[in-house]
Amino acid sequence: MGKIWRISGPLVIGEDMKGAQVYEIVEIGTQRLVGEVIGLEEDKAIIQVHEDTLELKVGEAIRGTGAILTAELGPGIVGSIYDGLQKSLTVLMEQGSFIERGARVFPLPRDKKWPFTPKVKVGDRVSQGDIIGTVPETHLLEHRIMVPVGMKGIIKKIAEGNYTIEEPVAQIEVDGKVKEITMLQKWPVRKPRPYKQRFAPSKLLVTGMRILDYMFPLALGGKAAIPGGFGTGKTVALQQLARWAQTQLNIYVGCGERGNEMADVLYSFRQLKEPTTGRLLQEKEVFIANTSNMPVVAREASVFVGITLAEYFRDMGYDVLLVADSTSRWAEAMREIGGRLEEIPGEEGFPAYLGSRLSSFYERAGRVECLGSPGREGSVTVAGAVSPPGADFSEPVTQNTLRIVDAFYALDTSLANKRHFPAINWLTSYSLYVD
Repeated sequence: MGKIWRISGPLVIGEDMKGAQVYEIVEIGTQRLVGEVIGLEEDKAIIQVHEDTLELKVGEAIRGTGAILTAELGPGIVGSIYDGLQKSLTVLMEQGSFIERGARVFPLPRDKKWPFTPKVKVGDRVSQGDIIGTVPETHLLEHRIMVPVGMKGIIKKIAEGNYTIEEPVAQIEVDGKVKEITMLQKWPVRKPRPYKQRFAPSKLLVTGMRILDYMFPLALGGKAAIPGGFGTGKTVALQQLARWAQTQLNIYVGCGERGNEMADVLYSFRQLKEPTTGRLLQEKEVFIANTSNMPVVAREASVFVGITLAEYFRDMGYDVLLVADSTSRWAEAMREIGGRLEEIPGEEGFPAYLGSRLSSFYERAGRVECLGSPGREGSVTVAGAVSPPGADFSEPVTQNTLRIVDAFYALDTSLANKRHFPAINWLTSYSLYVD
């Protein structure tokens, strides 16, 4: 498609890029590094690279894929460990302790067969969101296979038995043409998944943390922020939510945080058991690990991949909790890219679109009536940590987050210094869900 014209850290500008589209995925250089077009000007394209640009040279080729950043959806997600681009770190670990640049692995296993049980029969009329079958993904969660968004018709064939995610399990006649449905679907990570209607928050999410459930309750489908200075226990608070909240699925997004914290999460969830069933917590968790030593641009991808996976399971009728640690690291990545683009900076150097970008993530939370039949409700609850420098809550990330969320759990440095955990300041914190 084109070639490299300029390189500035994770930012690459390509020339001769006519025909490229915004947010298109491109492959850069001989190692085919994954990049994403974020701007176009005449025949030049501004590309943010999701991998290390070390040793890239001006003049190297840029290849367009014609596709935008998507998440793979299907059996095999639960219990997986992904990086920010939904590459399976479990598979990459088999290739060595270090991730090679340009490495390609599928997010979902292509060779594993899943026992598919049909829920419809030949001749039934189905439409988008209808559940046509189920797969026992883990002992704690049943994966419900749905008709893809935008498809409707009459079932001409329905399978039963063991199939891979790429093998057709149903055939639907659409306008005289027969289309196949597999257990694998793909969805653009920046595009919210549709639903019938969104409900006002009215049901309580039991978090397992008494100070939250008693004083500052969080609603199913709610939005919460946990800001605090260094050492106040933000990560531990999010881990507690992901461990004991009464939801069917939890998604833990480690966005730019320390690797030892992510390692602790992965270790503990493989040891702890779900209290009501005695099964390992790992059987109801999804992990996205984009630690601080990974490329900064992938931090944005990690939170949007996480919320897309959450919406997918919400559409099955499940209550899902997503915790993001921390959105401040994502904001720092936006500031770095904005500086390299020579954009006019906002307060403290953050880009002017900081608030709108944060809201595009948080506002995808909610309790909804799902598409399709049987009728069902699902929810996505989002809790994000904020790391204000010097515990200064007047800084831009905290203030922009305050405008979006309805529950604010302020962690107090003085309480943490007294070893009072969780260090939630009951005078500064609040929950609008009390009303």
